Parts: sequence; C-alpha cells; structure tokens
Amino acid sequence: MNRRTAVSALALALAASGIAFVALAQPPAAPPAAPPTKPTTTTTAPAIPGYTFGSPDLARSPITLADLDALERSLLLTDDDLAALRQSKAILADQTDAILDVWYGFVGSTPELLAFFGNATTGKPEGEYLARVRARFARWILDTADANFDQKWLDYQHEIALRHHRTKKNRTDNAPSVPIVNYRYIPALTIPITTTLKPFLASKGATPEQVEKMHAAWVKAVLLQAILWGQPYVRDGEF
Repeated sequence: MNRRTAVSALALALAASGIAFVALAQPPAAPPAAPPTKPTTTTTAPAIPGYTFGSPDLARSPITLADLDALERSLLLTDDDLAALRQSKAILADQTDAILDVWYGFVGSTPELLAFFGNATTGKPEGEYLARVRARFARWILDTADANFDQKWLDYQHEIALRHHRTKKNRTDNAPSVPIVNYRYIPALTIPITTTLKPFLASKGATPEQVEKMHAAWVKAVLLQAILWGQPYVRDGEF
C-alpha cells in the first residue's frame, strides 16, 4: 500500500468517527535542508491553551538532571543526535499540520487510542478536546526538535506525564473524557509517530544519510519522553 492509499484509508476511518481529516499529497521536493541550528527558547511561542512550558507554576520533576543524563546515555542519545534533531526543526516547522493529519488519522483509525479522547459516558470522540490537544501536539514537535533538554523541559515533561495519568487527565481542558491513558499505549506510540515522520524529514532535499540520522534521533527522543511520561504510573522508588 503506498502512502497516498494509506492516508486515504485513515481519512475514511476518521470520517466514520466524526473527525475532520485532510488527505495528504506526497510531500513536494524542495531545496536542500538547512544546516543545524542552535537551540532556541520555547517560552516565547504564541499563546496556546494549556501550553505551559517554562511556567514558574509547574511542579519540579521528581526526575533529576543526573537521572536524565543517565537515561540519555542508556538510549545512546548523543550530541550528534541533538544536532540532527535541531536540523530537523527547519524541515518540520511548516509541516506540523500535515504531520498531525497523519498522526490523528492513525489515532482515529485505532479504536484503542481514540477511546482516550472519548466522552466518558457516551464513548464518542470529544472534538474540542482533540483540537486543543492537537495545538499543543504541534508545539511538542518543535520543542522536541529544539533538543534543549534542560530543567524547564524536564519539568514540562513531568506536567505532560501527569496529564496522561489520572492525576491531571482532563483537568487542563475541562474535558468530560475517560480518566487515564493506559501507560502501555504511550511507549507503543513511539513506532507510528517516528515511522510516519520519516517521509516529512525527507521532503525538503536532505540526503538519505541526513534523513537516517534525523530519524534515528527522533526515535530516541520520542522514546525518551515516553519513558519520562511513565513516572506517575510507577510506584515510588521503582521508576
């Protein structure tokens, strides 16, 4: 099945779920990829409801920077990977809507995942909830590509973790949805997210070697965050 056919199938699945979806064309060829850029701050983004990166009101992550460093080394996440992530930002920045069409298409065609956005009483997808999460998801792409994994970033990962867990799920958006995202699905999403990202990384003239390096870096970065988001689900002292 080629990419256009696969996306069309996802579109039909979403239509059945009552969620709007825009079918995608093959990403067009474009000029060569921009060189890696230095990390940029993530605190000056336009106001996005519920996006609180860098807020002084965030709780400090129980995971220390030393813990994070050890985890990065265990994942073989190197400075070269951080540079590859930063290179990807210039490629992905104007493609976030198209990327999210694909990711939301996958969620909409997977009942086990769509259920986490469903109304707790009726089970039907909560459109407003999906839209608000989507806006933050777009920003998450850029934050990941910034590859500035410091204390502010770590604290926001903890906040994201709590919003998946029953501790804070639904609270940010006042959504009448189910009370928790079961953790087993969070690390599982590493594969569809990073696999479907690869064509977008290749859409602007990067060499095959550059695409492979960026893709490998994204796999590590997404898995890193999926692990961090598991902290509230694990007993004290066992994470």
